[in-house]
Amino acid sequence: MTKLLNPLPPRGTLGTDVLNRIKELLLTGRVMPGDRLSLRSMAEALGVSMMPVREAVYQLISDQALEVAPNRSIRVPVMTAEQFAEITRIRLLIEGYAVREATAHVTPDLIQSLRALNQQLAVRMGEGGASLGQAVLLNKALHFSLYETAHMPMLMKIIESSWLRIGPVLNYDLRSGSERTENRTAVGHHERMIDALGAADADAACAALQDDIKSAYRYIVEKQWPKKSREAVAAGGPAL
Repeated sequence: MTKLLNPLPPRGTLGTDVLNRIKELLLTGRVMPGDRLSLRSMAEALGVSMMPVREAVYQLISDQALEVAPNRSIRVPVMTAEQFAEITRIRLLIEGYAVREATAHVTPDLIQSLRALNQQLAVRMGEGGASLGQAVLLNKALHFSLYETAHMPMLMKIIESSWLRIGPVLNYDLRSGSERTENRTAVGHHERMIDALGAADADAACAALQDDIKSAYRYIVEKQWPKKSREAVAAGGPAL
């Protein structure tokens, strides 16, 4: 994780800047479940003292975005298939709601921005390799710029909380060079969503967003928890 951190510029509130920098690593899936964190190494990478890093980390532990391992080290939580399914169901509801609310506030400038982000995402996915790291950042930027358009700060905090938990798992999807990445599956769902937003069709925009979430869910469960995936299918499967 420390290799992903750069010294903070001398601006803003130090504690907030440190917290936001660590959050961004989790939100964009740039760290993996089980990765351990060294408070001292992070402080050195950011060019700050241990105190703001310690405060940020313990806040994220309180939010269940990080956890204390049995040996007292700090690590990114290892998620179970059941937890992943539960959070995905929550995401379908709250992110779908955010898209519906955002539809009424969509502007031509936002549509243009979303299309540009999606085009860049398609390019990075096509390049593969190291470019997939940038694809992760672009995917997050596209989703959050739309959700923020709903102008509901409390809803954004709820969405951020779920992404803090889900980001390290979504890392597997966008960074693995999978068939979904090669086929630019997410790009296709985004195109449908953006077209629906441009037509002020909240139902279609929400459906496209939910299809994007469901597609990633199914792929990740099959790759990360193949036994659980087969068990779910045999039992009729979750509503995902």
